Amino acid sequence: MTGYRFTAPLWEHQGEGSWYFVTVPEDVSDEITDLTEGRRKGFGSVRVTVTIGATTWQTSVFPTKTGTYVLPVKKPVRTAENLAEGTPVETRLTLTDF
Repeated sequence: MTGYRFTAPLWEHQGEGSWYFVTVPEDVSDEITDLTEGRRKGFGSVRVTVTIGATTWQTSVFPTKTGTYVLPVKKPVRTAENLAEGTPVETRLTLTDF
């Protein structure tokens, strides 16, 4: 399994649904793109296991038009880890199914 650690701020998507994300840094996104070429799922998503604080869950990261990926952070995780918009989020991300 390929794993990464990074810290990036939590941000809210402006639009319907109150979605919150952490942007995966460019260097990590580039490596994920290279490693998953031809094996990505719908919308170019990549399955991952994520740990933030004491919370671990499985989700997907999604590519953006700028070449990075975004990681959705669901409300139960934000609540459990006391995360608010702008909070620096220490993230451990592991590719799954690879």
